[in-house]
Amino acid sequence: MKAFFVPALAVLAFGTLGASYVVGQSQPPASSSAASSATPITTVPGMPPVIDPRNVYSETAANRLSAVVKDHLQRVYVPNLRSNNVSVIDPATMKVVDTLKVGMSPQHVVPSWDLKTLWVANNAEGRHDGSLTPIDPLTGKTGKSVKVDDPYNIYFTPDGKSAIVVAEARKRLDFRDPQTMEMQYSIATPRCGGINHADFSLDGRYAIFTCEFDGTVAKIDLVDRKVLGYLKLSLPKTRFKEGTRSDPPATEICTSSKGMPQDIRISPDGKHFYVADMDADGVHVLDGESLKEVGFIQTGLGTHGLYPSRDGKRLYVANRGTHKIHGKRDGPGAVTVIDFATEKVVANWAIPDGGSPDMGNVSADGKWLWLSGRYDDEVYRIDTSSGAVEKVKVGGEPHGLTVWPQPGRYSLGHTGNLR
Repeated sequence: MKAFFVPALAVLAFGTLGASYVVGQSQPPASSSAASSATPITTVPGMPPVIDPRNVYSETAANRLSAVVKDHLQRVYVPNLRSNNVSVIDPATMKVVDTLKVGMSPQHVVPSWDLKTLWVANNAEGRHDGSLTPIDPLTGKTGKSVKVDDPYNIYFTPDGKSAIVVAEARKRLDFRDPQTMEMQYSIATPRCGGINHADFSLDGRYAIFTCEFDGTVAKIDLVDRKVLGYLKLSLPKTRFKEGTRSDPPATEICTSSKGMPQDIRISPDGKHFYVADMDADGVHVLDGESLKEVGFIQTGLGTHGLYPSRDGKRLYVANRGTHKIHGKRDGPGAVTVIDFATEKVVANWAIPDGGSPDMGNVSADGKWLWLSGRYDDEVYRIDTSSGAVEKVKVGGEPHGLTVWPQPGRYSLGHTGNLR
């Protein structure tokens, strides 16, 4: 496959950083006839069927909500890493309506596989008192926390039989009972320093996890419960220069010895995986089956979070605005929009007056992209048709927020990787 590389200046070919580009959002899901003409996917036992092999996101189309979530409160749950709480935003009023006390260092709010619970992953950075705090989405209130070792993030096996607690500091994946969180078994990932984010193959047989501190990804066999291999990601020749906002943004020779991979998402047809790289300022394109890198798309400074649009045609990319793990306020954060079909950048939206877009998700109707402002103690609501931004102040260092409810049949974890 041709490697798609978008030069730094080409990212801004649509106008200045402050300009917005209209992106279509209200497309209907794929027709049943189109889905039936594609080759059926043989999934692992217990995994719900793939309805449309051409679009794995078909069942997460706008407002396609499960009956399980019909009475759930419409809320945005924002874990604040530094203030050890969760800010609860009512999206109708754009106000914080509650602040939930949780464990130490909450990193992500994660919908359970059965969509009945939201789990707050409190990994207690540098300590040994990590925990998971359940939130009842019917009431928006917390339950009793469960003591769990180093829960940086949580995923679920496609068959729903296990929660995968990502023990980042331990270089380990802990497979636990999805209801009680009792340990089932573990898979060690010794060559995956900073293991944190993942996505799953179309058939549910394997997952690819990113290794933030090793500049690699790890492919995990979920059937035979083992590491299938590691891939070191290639760095581009140039990247965006650290510093103040400028138009066009300055670039520099990339002298880093390894990247800093973050979020990862699968393409609608399952052929590619996209890996956000905070040091490379773009998205690596991987062939999951062969575990090879086949392309790279330059996006913005500090590329971090990845979220598909509700019609499965666009990928929203959150660029945190820095290569540093701990950045400054009012940085040059922005959101880049990639067209899945062409793997090219079609828009770039700046955060007005600066910001640090990090993790989040798309609203149920697809009209809004919600992202935490990691270094600015705020949340952004971005209009997916124009790129216009509204801000809400929250607690200290917001991280992996989730928008709830979301469309889909079941959750694979993170901030709402539903299918």
